[in-house]
Amino acid sequence: MSAHRGGAMAAAVAAAVLLLAGCAGAAAPQGKDSGGPGSAPAPSGSGPSMPGLIGKTSAEAEALVKPVLPKPVEARSAYDDVPLATDHGQWAVCFQTPAAATPVTGDASVEISLVAPGTPCPAAAGASLHPPKGSSPAKTPVPSADPGHPKPKQPKSGPTPAPGPKDAAYRNCAEARAAGAAPIRRGQPGYGRHLDRDDDGVACD
Repeated sequence: MSAHRGGAMAAAVAAAVLLLAGCAGAAAPQGKDSGGPGSAPAPSGSGPSMPGLIGKTSAEAEALVKPVLPKPVEARSAYDDVPLATDHGQWAVCFQTPAAATPVTGDASVEISLVAPGTPCPAAAGASLHPPKGSSPAKTPVPSADPGHPKPKQPKSGPTPAPGPKDAAYRNCAEARAAGAAPIRRGQPGYGRHLDRDDDGVACD
């Protein structure tokens, strides 16, 4: 009798366990948390990007920017020495900021550098179209004489004395003056190095 009662209790417990398991499975939610087909897709989207303006006229560039950014386009001359014309609608765009395809926000500012029709773009914004003429090359200084080889002194200008005898020789300038031969130039009769103390080519001067 006791064994029969124990077996009935075991069967009742097993039935209760199966019933609870089935309820738990039915209560499991199906939706976004399970990662199944009911999951909500992640939001996606991208902001506006900067249009390409280089090569366009100023008027075309402003028309392209207007739908993207509310701020007016800031225009300037691409050359530092060329003022921007008041009516620059047909000037061509050489440089733009931000660059093309750059993502922009609603408060971004747009700058374009322009050149007049028929004028080539510079290599960089702010260059000079008419650079100042270079200063004339400095004159090459004349090299000074080698201090180790000074130039010989030039004879002093002065009246040419009467030529003396071909074999004249004077021991000193007193004799030359007494003979009326002073001053005596180098190469003239009577000239001697002992009479030309300053070696300027004129003795007894």
